[in-house]
Formats: sequence, structure tokens, C-alpha cells
Amino acid sequence: MIRATSFKGKTVAVFGLGTSGIAAAHSLLAGGAAVAAWDDSAAGREAASHADIPLVDLSGTDWSQFSALVLAPGVPLTHPEPHWTVKKARASGVEVIGDIEIFARERALHTPKAPFIAITGTNGKSTTTALVAHILRYSGRDVQLGGNIGRAILTLDEPTPDRFHIIEMSSFQIDLTPTLRPTVGVMLNVTPDHLDRHGSLENYAAIKERVVQGAEVAAVGIDDAFGVAMLKRRVQSGAAIAFSAEKSLAPGYSLLDGTIICSNREALAVKLASLQGIATLRGKHNAQNALAAVAAVRECLNWVGQSSDLDWQGALSSFPGLPHRMEEVGRIGKILFVNDSKATNADSTEKALLSFPRDVFWIVGGKPKAGGIAALAPLFGGIAKAYLIGESSDDFARTLDGRLSFERSGTLDAAVFAAARDAQSSPGTEPIVLLSPACASYDQFPNFEVRGDSFRNLVSTLPGIEMGKAS
Repeated sequence: MIRATSFKGKTVAVFGLGTSGIAAAHSLLAGGAAVAAWDDSAAGREAASHADIPLVDLSGTDWSQFSALVLAPGVPLTHPEPHWTVKKARASGVEVIGDIEIFARERALHTPKAPFIAITGTNGKSTTTALVAHILRYSGRDVQLGGNIGRAILTLDEPTPDRFHIIEMSSFQIDLTPTLRPTVGVMLNVTPDHLDRHGSLENYAAIKERVVQGAEVAAVGIDDAFGVAMLKRRVQSGAAIAFSAEKSLAPGYSLLDGTIICSNREALAVKLASLQGIATLRGKHNAQNALAAVAAVRECLNWVGQSSDLDWQGALSSFPGLPHRMEEVGRIGKILFVNDSKATNADSTEKALLSFPRDVFWIVGGKPKAGGIAALAPLFGGIAKAYLIGESSDDFARTLDGRLSFERSGTLDAAVFAAARDAQSSPGTEPIVLLSPACASYDQFPNFEVRGDSFRNLVSTLPGIEMGKAS
């Protein structure tokens, strides 16, 4: 646990008693603060009570006693309107922060040179964060992984000069971390997301940019216009390096015939590792993730004075990938089954369809997002057949009618069995049964993880299946 010693002797309000809120309360108490915790839900209050966290109804409390409000990242800070606790805090001049801000203050107070890599972006941040941690662990480093992936940050071991904290950050978390100063800040990409919480795409991008603004070294993806603009602003104020899966860079990290290279300003290139044949890093989007991860690790090691001469090929080739993100779960003969349940919008599904350009038996649908799947029309030529599930079926049927063979399966189990049946008759060299729904899961499943687990379990029951035989 990381103890919040910077709040010793102070009284702090904590609102939102999920995993990160409970961890923040424990951290504050261990650091010598007094805590007044609350949650709008009875379940949250009950969980805190079982964890021996002091509960105080913040709606009727004198807020002048608090030095800070630690807010859970899922609670609205600005849009569509500030939560009632935020309004009360601001009215009393109380700062509003999140759990990662506590980590940032403890690191600055005790070990400001401790290696800290913060990673954000609309797409790919979980894979990139996991890959950075994997590379460092592969090289024998002490690694702590958390934030928006895995464990709450304050449950991790405390920073030390030789311990690497690899932290995924959502826009919600960044917005609550005003003193964010990572060793390396990584910005992957920006596409429209969470606009209901940030008001506009420009506001959303500006919040994301804070990860690189305060970093010792900024690693910026420049495959979208927002990234290019962020890099131009950053180079005026501090160290920055670019990475791109589309352009050759000097200086920067880019691809040459599927190989990651790092070039200096004189265009002298060092070949680091090939991505060819690495199933867990298939597709251009994963190439961007791999470039970001390699850049983050190399720049961080160089900054802290450690050797960056690693077995890059071994590290990348051994990356196991993350569940539900183009996860190759098994085979029946030549048929490959892929779980991409994390693809909850058309932009994410586009990446999967680009990675599998032919003979795809596509399971699609759920609770639809704005725009549906019309944007995927240029990729329909590689789809052998689509299997529609969930609430979006009528809308998607209208989009596909006359353009693509499809059937209304309704449920995931019916779709899996129908797709497996049809794939067995395919003349293709490697038919792909792909769950990439382009939709949220909430009409039939509580979250995308349960949907992906259900797909994997259904595949495991198919006759002749070899689970885990993805390559």
C-alpha cells in the first residue's frame, strides 16, 4: 500500500466507494489523515463499513473542515453537470482530486526520480500498458501495474528509484490529477469518446494532453491530427519523441517492413524487433501499441540512466496479449476463433476487420452506439457472412441488406454455432469466426468481459475444438 503521508493531520472527504475509493480511504488513514467517506449507494457504504472506513453523510456536513475531496473517477466532475459533492467542495474552496493525484504527491514528496510511465489514449491504452509492464518484467525489472487496468494505484507498492510504476490513465483520472508529472507520458491517439463527460472533443483531447504536458519525456503518437498538434506544442517546452505506424520518422519510432526501428535526427536507424508472426500484436492498431510501448520503455530507461539494450524480440514475441482484445481462443482445423468483445464501437471493430481482411464470419450486435456500423461498409467485401445478435439487429439488418449475407441469430450461442457451421464449409485457407460486436454489451450481458467469456465458453463446447491452439 502507498500511504498518503502528504495528508497527515488533515481531514479528507472521499466520495465513491468502489475499489479505488476504498483504497484511497485506506491510504489516507494509513498516512495519518482523518477520513469522511460516503457513497450514494447503500452497497458502496456497506462495502466501506466492512472495510472499517469511517462513514459520514457528506450532504449535511460542514465542508470547511476538509482539505480535499477525493472523488472516484466515475463521478461527474464537470459534465453533464458537476456532482453534488463537487459543487459543495468548490463552494467551500476545497480542492477536488483523485487517487492517482495522491500517488503523484507521494512520489514527488519522497522519491521524485522513481520511474513512472503514464499511458493514455482513446484506443489501445490497456494493451500498451500491459505490454510496457511485460517488457520491463521480461528484462528483470521490478514493475507495478495499475490505475485504469488491474489494481487501484494506491494498493501498489510504494515508489522507489528502481521500481517502475506503469499506470493506465483514463480521461476521468487525468482530470483529477492536477500535479501529474510522469517520467514518460504516452499519448496514443484521440477519437471521439466520453463527450457526455467532457462537453466537446476539444475538451476531451485537452484533458488527454495533460499526460504529456507534465512529463519529463513525452511520447506522442502522430497518426491523427490531435497527436500532431500535441507534439508541436510539446517540443516547444520539453523533451518529446514521436511514434507512428503510418509514417517513417527521424527522429522517432516507426515501422520498416514490419520491424520497429528507432531513428535519430540524422536518420540513422536501429532495428529493434519484428512484429511479423506475433499473433497478440496483429494489425496496424497493435503496431501503434507496440511502437508506443517500445518508445516508453527505451525513453524511460535512458532517462533514469539504465541500459536500454534489451532482448526486444523476445519481449514482444512472448507478450500473451489481453483477454477480449482480438484474443485468439482456439481452432477447429483451419478455422480460427477470435474473441474481440472489447470492440464496443465501429472504430474498434474496424481494426479487427482490417486485421482479418478475408473469410470472416462476423458476430456483431448488442446495444448500439451512435452511427451503428455504416462506417464499416468499405470492409464488407472481406466478410463471408454476418450473424446479428442483440438489440441492434433490426438496425444492422437494414445496413447490411443487399450488401452482405447475414442472418438474425438473436443470441450469442446461436451465432457461435451458426458461424462455426458455415465456416466449416468455407473454401478459405483460414476462415475466421470473429466476435467483434461494434456495440455495448448491456442489452444481453453486464459488461464486455462477461460477453467475451461467454463466447470463449461456447467455443470450447464445439466438436473438434482445440482451445489455446491459436497459431
